[in-house]
Amino acid sequence: MARPVIERRLTEVGERLQRLRSDLAVAEEQLAHLSADATDARVRALVSETAQSGGEHRNAERHARAMERHRDDVVADIARLEATQDDLLDRMGSGD
Repeated sequence: MARPVIERRLTEVGERLQRLRSDLAVAEEQLAHLSADATDARVRALVSETAQSGGEHRNAERHARAMERHRDDVVADIARLEATQDDLLDRMGSGD
């Protein structure tokens, strides 16, 4: 792969990594909030023992799990892009 192509791809990967890291920070903040809401809903469900509070708890848990999966997906995307970046840097260093 030609050096200009590698440099362009490195720039693209770097920009994408920056966006994903920003997304990760937002996802972690949202996850913390949703997890706290789920914990509060669980306590309310235990105290009140009503069907409505149980449903609210399940709904809050579902939202927290969905955000956790999203965060995990972003972390996996970051890891893949970092591996791609490392490969491109190796190619650039070896002169390929």
